[in-house]
Amino acid sequence: MKLFQAALLITYLTFFNCDFSKDNPVQEIELESTSISKQYITVLGIAQDAGYPQINCEKPCCNEYYKGNETKKLVACLGLVDLNSKKKFLFDATPDIKEQVQALKDQHLDNNKVIDGIFLTHAHIGHYTGLINLGREALGGEKIPVYAMPRMKTFLENNGPWSQLVHLNNIDVKPLTTDSIIQLTQSLKITPILVPHRDEYSETVGFKISGNNKSALFIPDIDKWDNWERDIIEEVKKVDYAFLDASFFRDGELDRDMSKIPHPFTTQTTTLFEKESIAVKNKIFFIHFNHTNPTIRDNHPLKDSIQNLGFRFAKQGNIYEL
Repeated sequence: MKLFQAALLITYLTFFNCDFSKDNPVQEIELESTSISKQYITVLGIAQDAGYPQINCEKPCCNEYYKGNETKKLVACLGLVDLNSKKKFLFDATPDIKEQVQALKDQHLDNNKVIDGIFLTHAHIGHYTGLINLGREALGGEKIPVYAMPRMKTFLENNGPWSQLVHLNNIDVKPLTTDSIIQLTQSLKITPILVPHRDEYSETVGFKISGNNKSALFIPDIDKWDNWERDIIEEVKKVDYAFLDASFFRDGELDRDMSKIPHPFTTQTTTLFEKESIAVKNKIFFIHFNHTNPTIRDNHPLKDSIQNLGFRFAKQGNIYEL
C-alpha cells in the first residue's frame, strides 16, 4: 500500500468515531472565479442518492447533523447556467430537485421557466426520481426537455409512473448518443460518455460539459476506474474540472458486502493519481458522498489530509466558470 494511502487510513481509524466541532474548521475551498462569467457550473448537491443525513441512521456520521455540528447535504447535482442565452439546466433529477431548482432561480437565473432541460446519468434513485415533481400531482410541467440515453429513454416511456409524465407531455424525452456532441446553446456543448455501473434499468453515463474557455467532466457514479475502457487520468487531463465519484472512502465502511455496490474508494483515486502533478490533482473535485464517508462532513481531518495532497471537494454553492 502506498505510504500516503496508509497515512490516510490511519487518520481515518483514529478520527472516524470522534466528535468534531466547528472550533477546528478545515480550510475553505475557494471559488474558481471571483466574478461570475456568462457560462458556469454551480454545485447544487454533493451527497449520494439518499442524501445526508440518511433515513434511520443513528451512526456518528448522521448524529453529527442532529447534534448541530454538520449541515444537511443535498443529493449530488450540477446546475449549468448560460446568462447569454438566459438558459439553465440540471444534471440529474434528484429527490432534492425542489430545493435545487429554487436555488437556480433565486441565486442564478429567473427566466420564467422551471428549467430549460435535465440531463440524466442513469436510473438509480438519486439521479432520476426527482422527475416525479414534474407530473400531474405536482408541477404539471409542459414538455420539459429530459435528455436520456436509449435504455433510460425506454425505461421512462414504458414504466409507470414515469410513462405518465411522457403520455401527459409533462416531459419531452430527448435521445442521447454516447460520444455525440449536443450544441446546447451557442456557448455550451454536452457530450455523454458511457461508464460501467450497475445497469439494472438503464445504461450509465457521465457528461463532458464544454464552454467557450473551459470544460468539466461529471462522473457521479462508476464501478471502478480499472473497469472503464478509458484512462481516467487522461480524461482528467483533457478538462479543467473533474467531478468524480467519491461514494465511499474505504472498504469496510458499510456493514454489508461492498463488492456488490462497487465504487472507486477515495483512497483508490488518490493512489491512482499519486504521481501526477499538483495541477492535475487540483482538477479533481470529489462528489457523491455516502453518509458514511467521513469527508462528506464540513469539518473532518481527512479533508485536510486529502486537500494537502492537492485534491479538492465539491461544495454546494460553489461556481466554476466555463
